[in-house]
This record gives sequence, C-alpha cells and structure tokens, in this order.
Amino acid sequence: MRTMSLFSQIIGFFRDSKSELKQVNWPSKEDTIRYTWVVIVFSAFLTLVLGGLDYFFNFLAGKFLL
Repeated sequence: MRTMSLFSQIIGFFRDSKSELKQVNWPSKEDTIRYTWVVIVFSAFLTLVLGGLDYFFNFLAGKFLL
C-alpha cells in the first residue's frame, strides 16, 4: 500500500513541476544572447584584472624577497 502512495506522490510531483514550468517567464533569444555576451565580456575583464594583479605581485615578490 505504501509503494502506491509513494508512486502517486512522485507522479504528482512531476505534474506540479510541469505546471510550474509553464508559468515561468522565459527570456527571449535576443536577451539570452545579450546576457551571454555580458558574462563573457565580464569574465574576460576579470581575467585580465586578476592576471595583472598576479603578475604585479609576483614582480614585487621577486624584487623584495629574492
């Protein structure tokens, strides 16, 4: 008896999930492309900043510690 209840709970979960996903306001293709480019540009910028800081601190460590 318990397995039938568990099975019906699982089916109910997937039904509820499907109905909730229909209510989601998904971004348009253009918005998705724009947001993707924002993430790529920001990641590249942050990579350059952190790489520059790493190079600078390695340079300072080489001058003062060696």
